[in-house]
Amino acid sequence: MKLVFSTQKYQYLLDKVLALGEFERGEIEVKYFPDGERYQRILNEVDRREVVLIGGTVSDSDTLELYDIACAVEKHGGTSLTLVIPYYGYSTMERAVKKGEIVTAKTRARLLSAIPNTGKGNHIMLFDLHTEGLPHYFEGNIRPIHLYCKDLIIEACHELAGQDFILACTDAGRAKWVESLANDMGVNGAFVFKRRISGDTTEITSINADVKGRTVIVYDDMIRTGGSLINAAKSYYDAGAERIFVITTHGLFNNNGLEKIKNSGLVERVVSTDTHYNVTQIQDDFLQVKTIAGLIVKKLNEL
Repeated sequence: MKLVFSTQKYQYLLDKVLALGEFERGEIEVKYFPDGERYQRILNEVDRREVVLIGGTVSDSDTLELYDIACAVEKHGGTSLTLVIPYYGYSTMERAVKKGEIVTAKTRARLLSAIPNTGKGNHIMLFDLHTEGLPHYFEGNIRPIHLYCKDLIIEACHELAGQDFILACTDAGRAKWVESLANDMGVNGAFVFKRRISGDTTEITSINADVKGRTVIVYDDMIRTGGSLINAAKSYYDAGAERIFVITTHGLFNNNGLEKIKNSGLVERVVSTDTHYNVTQIQDDFLQVKTIAGLIVKKLNEL
């Protein structure tokens, strides 16, 4: 039986995974010294055990919490280690555009690759990455596994709008993925063309499909503040869309992002998976949350 731990912010996902599978709960004692340093102690016996550790890299502190626990698992004799990272928090800095920029997605991948290898090897489970090539940043013997939340997204689409809708995205950059998903569901896809005015401002110039009188479901893999999403929704609305829904894998909703989307009056409902712990802090019927726990359990049972 696999022993499953989580970082502090991902206890909610640990609970859901344990409810769906034949696993043992891992317990970690956490305290803080007066200077803010973190004390951690694994309370279970991990020697000769297959260990799973759930934790998103939602901040530098959370990343180091994940790293420290993972290193301790190997140190104390774990025979295998699977890191489950629902949200990989550095994926937007996956390449350098300006001279001197640090590719944080790559440096964090190197950090996690440096976790000592257990006897049966280390795996790292990643979900709906912003950049397809990111798994190649991991080095050495760690094996990245990129899982797609496609089934959850398709399920959410049909629950929101049945079979008659247009699947849309916020910009042409995600058009290929959305088009593939639309083809799987037998619906049309749509995207907007954007022109960058300044470093943080864009202008939508056109839409590639006729959305007049139609239900539009906008999919975006990650929503932070909701600004780009609102601009895209307004464009679809101005083009005649009758109803607009939003689905995202990674709902961060920083700076009251969900409230801004709701207050725009453009979107009827937002659906997000629970890859980021922020969604667990929101109590609003406007947001529907779907768990990735089933995807995790299914993959863990295959390893």
